Amino acid sequence: MEPKIIEKAWNPELEKEILKQWTDEKIYEFVPKEDNFTIDTPPPYPSGRPWHIGAAAHYSQIDMIARTARMAGKNVYFPIGIDRNGLPVELYTEKKHNIKMRETDRGQFLKLCREALDDLENEMILIMKNLGISGDFSNYYRTDSEEYRSLTQSTFIELWKKGQVYLANRPNNYDWVTGTTIADAEITYEDLPTKLVYMKFQIKDTNKEIIIASTRPELLCACKTIIVNPDDERYAEYIGKKIIVPITNEEVELKTHHSAKQEFGSGAVMVCSYGDQNDVALFRELELEEIVAIGLDGKMTEDAGEYAGLKPKQARVKITEDLINKGFVEKIEDIVHRTPVSERSKNPIEIIPMEEYYLKQKESIQKMKKLGNEITFYPAMHKQILMNWLESINIDWPISRRRYYGTEIPIWYCKNCSEPHVPVPGKYYKPWVEKCPISECSKCKSTEFVGEERTFDTWMDSSVSPLFVTKFHKDQEFFNKVYPVTIRPQAKDIVRTWLYYTLLRCEQLTGKKPWSEAWIMGYGLDEKGMKMSKSKGNAIDPLPVIEKLGADTFRFWSASEINHGYDFRCNEQKIESTKKFLSKLWNVSRFLSSFPVTESGTPTATDEWILSELDNLVKECKKGYDEYNFFIPAIAIREFTWNLFAAHYIEMVKARAYGIGFSDEERDGAIYTLHKTLSTILKLLAPITPFITEYLWKILYSSESIHKQHQVASYSENDVDKITKEIVEFNSKVWGEKKTKNLSLKDSITIVIPESLESFKNDLKSMHNLVDN
Repeated sequence: MEPKIIEKAWNPELEKEILKQWTDEKIYEFVPKEDNFTIDTPPPYPSGRPWHIGAAAHYSQIDMIARTARMAGKNVYFPIGIDRNGLPVELYTEKKHNIKMRETDRGQFLKLCREALDDLENEMILIMKNLGISGDFSNYYRTDSEEYRSLTQSTFIELWKKGQVYLANRPNNYDWVTGTTIADAEITYEDLPTKLVYMKFQIKDTNKEIIIASTRPELLCACKTIIVNPDDERYAEYIGKKIIVPITNEEVELKTHHSAKQEFGSGAVMVCSYGDQNDVALFRELELEEIVAIGLDGKMTEDAGEYAGLKPKQARVKITEDLINKGFVEKIEDIVHRTPVSERSKNPIEIIPMEEYYLKQKESIQKMKKLGNEITFYPAMHKQILMNWLESINIDWPISRRRYYGTEIPIWYCKNCSEPHVPVPGKYYKPWVEKCPISECSKCKSTEFVGEERTFDTWMDSSVSPLFVTKFHKDQEFFNKVYPVTIRPQAKDIVRTWLYYTLLRCEQLTGKKPWSEAWIMGYGLDEKGMKMSKSKGNAIDPLPVIEKLGADTFRFWSASEINHGYDFRCNEQKIESTKKFLSKLWNVSRFLSSFPVTESGTPTATDEWILSELDNLVKECKKGYDEYNFFIPAIAIREFTWNLFAAHYIEMVKARAYGIGFSDEERDGAIYTLHKTLSTILKLLAPITPFITEYLWKILYSSESIHKQHQVASYSENDVDKITKEIVEFNSKVWGEKKTKNLSLKDSITIVIPESLESFKNDLKSMHNLVDN
């Protein structure tokens, strides 16, 4: 019998033909019904080359979610978007063209940003398509499109009218290198080397000194009080006394506060505007008068006296030298300090009083906790990231940014009285360059206006992704059917930003949580467990890997290597090694393609055994697919296919399938079971490796796509562990005996079959060429 599959190996080049078939046949086309499975797909950010291989693995698994849902009979809506707003493209453009944003015409700079994004985006879309992502690429959206930005602005205007937005001058996290405010959620911490300076502060009208240790001596000019713990008896007699600040000779009062730790250094702390968030809280609580020591240009202000014009780091060095020369230093220690930095630019941040727009969030914290508890997290442990973040929020969300490439804040101010005005929602506004659409000021009737120049925090755009894909305020019928969406897949590092802000904004706008499930993935690291970056030289470009090895090899590596929710290591050799399993699957399928597919057969004990093991496999895969944990089915399918089906069952029934020494009925039972098992394996594997399963399915079983089939259901309760163990042990024993006696696998041998395997006797005898005593 000639096999239907002639080729001796799977050729990844076939993936391109299959992709074209899927596109031509529109097999993933979405038409909304009353019940839909909608994915709030994370729009990837084209920030540079190469696209992170961990992100490619991430999106492969998001596609597995979509394919799993389709085969479960669900109507899947899988939108695709590209995130194009924010700081990374500005930094990329500045570096690429060797320019500075604020020294470049705004319109020209925006044009250069768009061109850079277009170039990077094309490669990203190519990778996603090559991976077999089954999303809606014909309608993919961009977050910098007029339509998307119009929605961001419209939702802002809606919240403005609800009184959820206000303008305030408050201490803000400020990245002076990029020149913009950043929210607490955008800050990370790095351990950086610095010096801890122990300074002498004199208690006025005494010869006593207080030693205060600080990593920020350049902020002495902004020191407004010294605090000690109220239970610290060392300073009891000096509470309320004046303390002379070194270098500046300013006099400040010694106060008590519970935040001062007796056991830390001398127990005394200087409170400056602003060294950290604790200083911010103390200035507010103690009603201290702030001094702006650092300006928006990142340099010391006139309040710093002779240090004015220096950058903080320069001022720190200079003032430390002066403190030493004037006898104000007890000692200096080299330490590693936990320093707040911008998550995106990695620059250390300063805290500077600035006027910004805020979106109310503090009043919603309890509601967010309630909604967070209603969301099913996969894995469950990552819900705690959200809950911990909610516990830490103590200010409203500053949403305005002093950058160019972002959605503009749609506000015009009356030139006469400064009254802010928002336009009618529904279109995209650019106040920095457009005439105000409002004819006269509602307050003073003036007709002259000045447009706002700031943009939104990029999370203001990203946080309405579930509203945009469900056509909020655009198509009410579509929105009612599709919103709330089903699942939000994303990485764990943006739970406190993208996930939280989406939950906040969507609830404020719709009164509902945006999704009922959240699927959270870990980080992709290099083979040594380090973060990958171009500067370290350890980044792996996924495109050549996919082109060389094929998407299915990459996808199977992603599923079989990554235990969902945990960080994972990326290694090209490991990716390549997973190709061996696809080769095994191909060889098994090629062998079976020699036999006609039979719809029924009378199974023997051997057939019933493998069908029972197959049913156990179905159960195990269902468990993994139900939890969107593709590690479980990938490992289970590989183990079953390689170590049971191919290694034992196929070898046991090979002679019977060829009809050698067996009846036609017994032959048909073997052929039926072989195809039943393989067709089930292909279906179970289809969400993970969609190309090879599609190709084999169409050759062997049906002209209709495997991705249009319903997933296999378990049909019985069974326990075959004992018999499986006995079969494996007996076969291994025979193979071992033959090896010991230098016999080939085809040579005959005399070995007694255990009584417990009597019902398998005929298949075992033909498999091993056993002869009776």
